[in-house]
Amino acid sequence: MIENRAVFETALEAESKGQPVALATVIQATGSVPRHEGSKMLVRSDGSIVGTVGGGKMEALVIEEGQRAIIDGKARTVSYALNDLKAGDPGICGGTVQVFIEPLASPPTLVVIGGGHVGKALGELGKWSGFRVILTDDRAEYCNPTVAPGLDGYVVCKPEQVADQVSINPQTYVAAVTRGLPIDVDLIPSLLKTSAAYIGLIGSRRRWALTIKALKEQRGLTEADLQRVYAPIGLELNGETPQEIAVSIMAEITMLRRGGTGQPMKWMGEPEVASAI
Repeated sequence: MIENRAVFETALEAESKGQPVALATVIQATGSVPRHEGSKMLVRSDGSIVGTVGGGKMEALVIEEGQRAIIDGKARTVSYALNDLKAGDPGICGGTVQVFIEPLASPPTLVVIGGGHVGKALGELGKWSGFRVILTDDRAEYCNPTVAPGLDGYVVCKPEQVADQVSINPQTYVAAVTRGLPIDVDLIPSLLKTSAAYIGLIGSRRRWALTIKALKEQRGLTEADLQRVYAPIGLELNGETPQEIAVSIMAEITMLRRGGTGQPMKWMGEPEVASAI
């Protein structure tokens, strides 16, 4: 059907842009109903839709469930009886409709701020790890497909403008591999206004201590605000090369995303030994 094709094309577009959506499909319909099995509707996080499962109050309820599914990441099946408005039913057609609502999670997005040696290595490793990678820098010569091929987006802007230029949501991990404290003082407040799952900042402990002092004095940030920032960025691997530092950063992001501890596996207790049968 042409309508379902539009739904699928929009779903693919949302995935390419890192936008979470939910797919609602009528899986059972009995009696008199506005739409039958196989009818599909795509729900965006803002409540806008492509396609329809019947319109009216019932569709409004499906949209609300779709938005909940986007937030909690859980599929669900909902049923509606279309008999009596006075009884609270969302319609009077006389039938019943069952709708399966499935969140379509896009790949997590890694936003790399800074296209230097570490940023380039991190972008490459992020793609290899299955992330949608956006590279940003205020220098066009460091942020383009020629110097960092194969990424999903290149945004040339000032670091403090990244949050305005790039969509950042709870599936976004931000790695700021910037050039110094003056940039970070403008950058960090803008990132803290987003719902990013991770905000990491490169640099030494001394640099971060000076950055904290400046952010408190100049930007009015509190200790609680700054707890969201992972700085210095990455796990302690004692790495030196850009590639080793990139591994350290991606290891920390993976640890947080998957709920790991970062400890060596050999320290995680005795292995379970299956009893002999």
